[in-house]
Amino acid sequence: MLGGLGGYLIYIALLLIIPIWAQSKVKKTYKKYSKKATSSQMTGAEVARKILNDNGIFDVDIEVTKGVLSDHYDPRKKVLRLSKDIYYGQSMASSAIAAHEVGHAIQDAQDYAFLRFRHALVPVASFGSKMSFFLIFAGILFSPNLILFGIIFMSAAVLFQLVTLPVEFDASNRAMGQLVSTGVIRNNEERETKKVLNAAALTYVAAAVVALAELIRFVLIYAASSE
Repeated sequence: MLGGLGGYLIYIALLLIIPIWAQSKVKKTYKKYSKKATSSQMTGAEVARKILNDNGIFDVDIEVTKGVLSDHYDPRKKVLRLSKDIYYGQSMASSAIAAHEVGHAIQDAQDYAFLRFRHALVPVASFGSKMSFFLIFAGILFSPNLILFGIIFMSAAVLFQLVTLPVEFDASNRAMGQLVSTGVIRNNEERETKKVLNAAALTYVAAAVVALAELIRFVLIYAASSE
């Protein structure tokens, strides 16, 4: 009993620690490289516009958005939203993050398959994540069949997290290539810029690991309740 409880507590601790560690890594890396200017001294907004123009993308607007590290690309409105520090910043972090978000705009323009698939999954994943825990909890109390339905709904949310990985890694790869080819960064800046992109990717990896671990746990609960 104690062993089972101890194992469960360790499992819960890991689910909490992994995302916290990933976020801490991102913030630490961002803080470090937001103080180092690129040799081109271009702002994040200028970097984004240059890469968009160089790729023949002229229908995407660039706006300032509130928050810290709240940068994102909105494919529905064709808008690239950069947080204030990224929009106006001339640092390696600003260039890397701006270029990464432009990577998503390029994916959109080129009809990147994984991006399209992820967009199609959004409503299903959103609904699934809301319903799954309710169904699983009800299933534990009343019927294993409800757990199974909860697992099916949760699988959609997990699939969304897994599909997000190639989308984000591809955007980072595109960002790195664009930063180098456009001359925003020089050879001696590539390694440090890549650290920013890699740190940001950790948050998506952590989210996928946690989601997959949760799914596996509920599958095991269902298997045990069906015996």
